[in-house]
Amino acid sequence: MTPHPRVPLVLVGGLAPGPNATLAELLRVAAPGTAVVHHDLREIRSGVVRRRLRLGQRDELTVLELAHGCVSCTLREDLLPLLRRLARMPQVRRIVVRLDEAMEPEPVSWAIRNVLVGDHPAGDDVDLRAVLTVVDCASFLADATGDDVLAERNLQASPGDERTVAQVVLSQVEFADVLVLAGAAADAWTAAKAAAVLDRVAPSVPRVELSRIDGHSVLDAVPADARRGEVTDMHGALLRGAPPLHVDCGVGLVTFTARRPFHPGRLHDALDVLLDGVVRTRGRAWVASRPDVAFWIESAGGGLGIGHAGPWLAAPDGPEWTDVSPERRTLASLRWDPVHGDRAQELVVVTDQTTPGEIDAALRGALLTDEELAAGPEAWLRYPDPFGDWHEEPCEDTTPSPARRDATAANRKEDQ
Repeated sequence: MTPHPRVPLVLVGGLAPGPNATLAELLRVAAPGTAVVHHDLREIRSGVVRRRLRLGQRDELTVLELAHGCVSCTLREDLLPLLRRLARMPQVRRIVVRLDEAMEPEPVSWAIRNVLVGDHPAGDDVDLRAVLTVVDCASFLADATGDDVLAERNLQASPGDERTVAQVVLSQVEFADVLVLAGAAADAWTAAKAAAVLDRVAPSVPRVELSRIDGHSVLDAVPADARRGEVTDMHGALLRGAPPLHVDCGVGLVTFTARRPFHPGRLHDALDVLLDGVVRTRGRAWVASRPDVAFWIESAGGGLGIGHAGPWLAAPDGPEWTDVSPERRTLASLRWDPVHGDRAQELVVVTDQTTPGEIDAALRGALLTDEELAAGPEAWLRYPDPFGDWHEEPCEDTTPSPARRDATAANRKEDQ
């Protein structure tokens, strides 16, 4: 039996519901047979999700009642099965999923390719061609540098969702294949500063204006080397494209690397520097008291998360070289240490008010001293560890994404 061809899929996301809907409609009218799906999560804390499906003359609103109100349950129980059903309908030639504002495209992309619907993932039926993120130019800079949590804007994706708006908007931007700019900034300075942030968090992502595109031209803007839903390799390169290294409108880029571990207590104290005057932090950390696992550190605006990036290759229970990506093998080979293997510090920080020197000094001061380094791994294991146990998501049977695995809940500056 010949397998049916996969149906093209486009994800549309962003924090601006109006422009998101406009872009989804442009895609719908551009190609007959385009189905547009949207899940409204505004009542998800009550276990209610409203799903709208448009296909030709069909405009259907369905109220879904979920036992556990969260994005994972919405994906597993409705969106993924729906994608498979739509892909098998002969009149459907393309599917556009307009994501709720609180949804990040990376975990959705991961679920499409990895979560089973019956015997197969939805990715066997759909082909993710593009991730389009709408950027609201009037609010992007404030959103990306602010401290607001989603609950303050009624944008929670689950009752326990503590993410900040900055974490969501920057994740949406970084994972995009094309950025669609909507509206205008309040003034020229805000526009220039927002552009400087985008240049550093998404340097290789093309930008188009919503007012100047149609459903064909926006897809034509997708680069040949776009990631198209490829999830983040937390042991891969931290920089995609070639971001500018100079300071522009006060926005700069710092890369921090080191070949010795962090002291857990001093690292915990140093993390405060990533919560003031910093737009974004992403990277891996080697902590002396936990020598076999890589920490994943991620901050956005006033929110900070620390997660588990899995074991180092040199760890006793580390993966086989043949089981990891070629990119990870290459990076590990370049920095391999005869004693510590691939363990190393590598963080990329996009700064705003904080100077690169302050970032470097705080992080470098958290590294083991020469005397501590000489004491050896057995002494390191006895250091008090303030990080505690890894956080577990409430829906244990659905891992949202490798890039979010075991991530702690977001913390705001005033909570530190």
